[in-house]
Order: sequence, then C-alpha cells, then structure tokens
Amino acid sequence: MFRSIVTLVSFASAVAFAPSGFSMGRFLSTKQSNSVSFPNNDRGMSRMAQLAMKLGVDEKVIVIGVAADSGCGKSTFMRRLTKVFGGANVGPLGGGFGAPGGWETNTLVSDVTTVICLDDYHANDRNGRKVSGLTALHVKEQNFDLMYEHVKALKEGKSIQKPIYNHVNGTLDTPETVVPTPIVIIEGLHPLVDARVRELLDFTIYLDISDDIKFAWKIQRDMAERGWTLEQVKASIEQRKPDFAAYVEPQKEFSDVVISVLPSEISKEAVGKHLKVKMIQTLGKKAYKPAFIADEDAKVTVVPTTVKTEPTCGVQLEYGKEKFYGRDVSVVSMDGKLADINDYTKIEKVLSQTAARSPVELSAELIKVGPNSPGSLDGTGLFQTMTALKLREFYEAATGKKVSA
Repeated sequence: MFRSIVTLVSFASAVAFAPSGFSMGRFLSTKQSNSVSFPNNDRGMSRMAQLAMKLGVDEKVIVIGVAADSGCGKSTFMRRLTKVFGGANVGPLGGGFGAPGGWETNTLVSDVTTVICLDDYHANDRNGRKVSGLTALHVKEQNFDLMYEHVKALKEGKSIQKPIYNHVNGTLDTPETVVPTPIVIIEGLHPLVDARVRELLDFTIYLDISDDIKFAWKIQRDMAERGWTLEQVKASIEQRKPDFAAYVEPQKEFSDVVISVLPSEISKEAVGKHLKVKMIQTLGKKAYKPAFIADEDAKVTVVPTTVKTEPTCGVQLEYGKEKFYGRDVSVVSMDGKLADINDYTKIEKVLSQTAARSPVELSAELIKVGPNSPGSLDGTGLFQTMTALKLREFYEAATGKKVSA
C-alpha cells in the first residue's frame, strides 16, 4: 500500500573505470576513414577494429555530456549507462596494463558507446600544474580547443588521436585512437563549460552532491581509509571550493537532467547516512518526456507503507514542478533507503513515464545490479538507472534506431 498526498495545481511560470569482461571492438566504415589529421598512431585501432557494431554510413552520432565534481558517482553512473546501451561487452579501450599490448586508458568502449574522460584534456601534467599554481578544476588547465575539435570530429563520424592523462603518475601519455560509436559520452569536470563544445551536445547531465554530503563522505573515506586528520579533510575541501564554485557548479544551468544528492529530511541518523535524491528534468526538450508521479500537473507526496526500510529511516517519494535557474523543470525525488532491493518493484508502480519497456524493467535493472553497488538502495541508484533508460528512449526518438535489449 501507499499513502499518498496529492495537490492538483496549475503550473504557470510561477543529473578510471574498471568493468570486466571486455572482449569486443567494431569494424570501421567507409565514412570513418576520413579521420581528422593527427600524428600517425594506431594505438587503440586493433581493439576498436574488433567491435561488433560499426557506425553506418551517414549514421547520426549522439553526444552526451556528463558533468560532475570528483567523487560524485560518475563511474557508477557510467557503468549503469553503458550497461543499458551496450550489453555485456563493456570494458576499457586499452585493456589495461594487464592485457597483452594493453596500456593505461581512461576510455570505456562497448558495442554502442564510447565514454571519454575529460581529464585527458588537461592542458598540463601534474608537474605543470605545480608550476602554474592552478588546480585541475581551473579552466586555464583545460585544453578546450582540442576538446572542441575532437568532439566535433567524433560527431561527424571521424576518428581522433586523443591524449591520455595518466592518473597514476600524473603524466600526459602517448595518444590513443578513438573511433566514434553511435553514442559518445564525454564525462568530467568541464563538459558544459565551453560554449562551442556545449553546442555539439545532444543531451546534458549534471551529477550534484551537496556540500554537507561531500563533507560527510570525504570524512568517512579519507579519515578511515587514508589516515587523514579532520583538519586535513577540511583543508582539502576548502582548497577546491573556489574553483568548483567558479567553473564546475555553474554547469547545472545548462543541464537537461540534474541528479541532486542532498541530506535526508526524514532520517534520524547523522548527515550522510541517508539521502534525499532529486531528479530535476528540463521541460520542453524535444524527444524527452519527463518522469512523474500520478499527474504531470500535480504536487505529490507518496509514503510507501509495505516496503522494508532501515529502522531509522523510511522512504518518501515526491513530485512537482519548480523553477530552476529561471526555467521550468519537473522534479521527482526519493528520500530514505530501502532494506530490500526487491521492493523497487513496488516503488516502480507509482512512477510514470520512466522509459521502461515493461512494467518491471526499471526495478529489474536495479535488482540485477544488486544491493551492494553504491547507491543501489536509495534514490541515487533509482534515478541513475531511470536516467539511463530515459537516455535510451531519447536516443531512439532522436535517431529512429532501436537499441537492442
């Protein structure tokens, strides 16, 4: 059963991978042979040449931008997203150092998707930033000209020679060849900052975590796992704040979907233990239908009464329309945490327009991932998975091509 509070209103103008099992590539089409002129380098080509799905002649490439600060769950979201689009054949382009002929890479590839980490477009290596005195969040430390050239080339079906930022030693390594797939995702700190790059993006997402949650999570991680003191954690956060506020956070304004992670409003535990997660969706975007609860023009609160929750925190769903950066948006949220992942079958029943192909696809995807994946039992996993399904729906509407199940 669900206890619902519905208020009908008229709404006036008042959101380094390590997946295993990669064993695929794709063949190059005639169109792709017209690659952008870069230094000769076939690194990556042998792997890409094995891909099972090639980009057809004149096939449209959909480019998605995912912006977020470090530690905001981009890797988990990318795994959910590529799973929806690319089936089981997902893995790093270079195979990693453990694979024959493999190398360090930040690029993730599958049947249909290519995920590019924008750390590869740092203007300087780690030593260079020591000289400049700027953080990796600063726009002066990004090579936006090359980023624009590469995204434009991939969107036109052309291969690129992309640099590699080595996170282990902080160097810029030998470039690798990246060949476009039907879906190209660029993710990192600054995908929506440069107006030229932004204009090339078909869909934009921002993963947002409030300062309170960032602080709570960083304390848990850095003090428990890295031996940091509380003062060191605070100093690290404070050092990043100005550049984050100046160059990363403003990208929310240009996002079609924002997944916002906030402190729970119903939990009895300390901040960070339980979450309230909001999926903020733009209205009026072509080929995108926002998810809602009960009625698209309603303000709704739903309290599930038959789901199992943690003793100090229940579950509450909400929906309504709001203003966000001066524009109208549709917002669905989940506060609290499930104790049994199978109860998503009950949660799914109250959600409308989720882009699921069956009445249980959304919950089935969550259950398949399992309760131990980050955010699987709260709104983080729910709305990341729903966004992945919505992006699949958007891709199919924009291209007229169906993604195989």
